[in-house]
Amino acid sequence: MTWSIVAHDRDTGEIGVAVATRFFAVGAIVPHVEPGVGVIATQALVNPFYGIDGMKLLRAGLPASEAMARLLELDAGRASRQVHMIDAAGRSVAHTGGNCVDWAGHVVHEGFSVAGNMLTGERVVRDTAAAFAATKGLGLAERFLAALEAGEAAGGDKRGKQSAAIRIHATEAWPALDIRVDDHADPLPELRRLHKVSRERWAIFRTFMATRADYAGTTDREVINAAIEAATAGR
Repeated sequence: MTWSIVAHDRDTGEIGVAVATRFFAVGAIVPHVEPGVGVIATQALVNPFYGIDGMKLLRAGLPASEAMARLLELDAGRASRQVHMIDAAGRSVAHTGGNCVDWAGHVVHEGFSVAGNMLTGERVVRDTAAAFAATKGLGLAERFLAALEAGEAAGGDKRGKQSAAIRIHATEAWPALDIRVDDHADPLPELRRLHKVSRERWAIFRTFMATRADYAGTTDREVINAAIEAATAGR
């Protein structure tokens, strides 16, 4: 099942995962993101520990290639797994096991990678990557949406549609954006709608939240509400 893109935007510092599939609640099991550490997507016959233990390895300072090698060595089911990741230094690596259901494969580029299985064909991965590269300069969420939409237009998951998700972190342990469509007849338009709604209040509100540098953040509701009103006045 599934195709996904993991990325590190050097211009903004944002890292994240976007994923779509014909499977329930894909956002609950595929994406793993931690600022200053890395980003992992684990899929096909999912082994969640690729994300959980992979993050531990990246956190310990291992490069993505070594972290991947250790995960694969531990897993007797590795031929049925697909996983790709980027470490804190922006190094990318991917694995598509030989038992993943066709079409299955991945492409790795500087700063991002795309992987998928049970797809209609290679074009899904290729077009997802091309759309992401072509939207450089936009925010990471917009680039993710464009990439997933291009992959779906190329055929997507050969079983159909059901769920999709985007998870993005900036500098903090809490996400800058975490939106999921768990069960929907047409999840990507719904994901785009949720992103639009997030920009109405959440995108402004989060700038006032506590950070490691400012543990209290802004607690003056008048300041917060004024900023939201000013940002949404022209919409």
